[in-house]
Amino acid sequence: MVALDKTKTALNELGFSVVNNVYSEYEIELISSFINGLDTSKPIFRKTDDLFAIRQFVKEFPEIKSLLFNDNLKKIIQEIGGENCFVVKSIYFDKPEKSNWFVAYHQDLTISVDKKIETEGFGPWTVKQNQFAVQPTLDILENIFTIRIHLDDTDENNGALKVIDKSHTKSIYRTETINWDIEKETICSVNSGGIMLMKPLILHGSNRTQNNKRRRVIHIEFSSKDLPENLKWAELATLTN
Repeated sequence: MVALDKTKTALNELGFSVVNNVYSEYEIELISSFINGLDTSKPIFRKTDDLFAIRQFVKEFPEIKSLLFNDNLKKIIQEIGGENCFVVKSIYFDKPEKSNWFVAYHQDLTISVDKKIETEGFGPWTVKQNQFAVQPTLDILENIFTIRIHLDDTDENNGALKVIDKSHTKSIYRTETINWDIEKETICSVNSGGIMLMKPLILHGSNRTQNNKRRRVIHIEFSSKDLPENLKWAELATLTN
């Protein structure tokens, strides 16, 4: 792995960083086998021709933590978020070989909470499949960082994430106001067993698959902040128990 101080600097300054060789081939096989053995009939599973996803992945299957949080990943998490950070959201994505699905540029502006409680600075609210989401205050968003664990080699040909460098420093940045004369786009290629780290405020998206190669990613968001009032994270999980 690269030096963690460089990883942290890149994340803070550019809004993203890529670290390869976080997992061995054997560890990726174990994670893949675990996912393949799950009962997909539960409502947390989303299945279409273009996408297979598992919401609240870590919360629903806590036994996966022993496979995901190896020594390498724990070191990275603690370096970036400190000793007291915890999981606040996790999703498993499988973009199949024939998928024609793409994601337009956007920021991740909402968090998942256990119930709707009107709170100053929080809103608007949405609810989908009994899951409450809300846009929190800026300090909450700025405290979150995301780690995307790649189970397959991913590049510009099979939907690797693309980002606008440093866009996380511009607060809420509407896509219709992007000035392409000054902004830089980066395609974040990641090897199987590697990870991408990103700030939720960075503008990011992905293109359609062009080479008929699968892309499986485990998306995990972390924070070290408790929510105000009586709000609680919908999916709070530690790195161990």
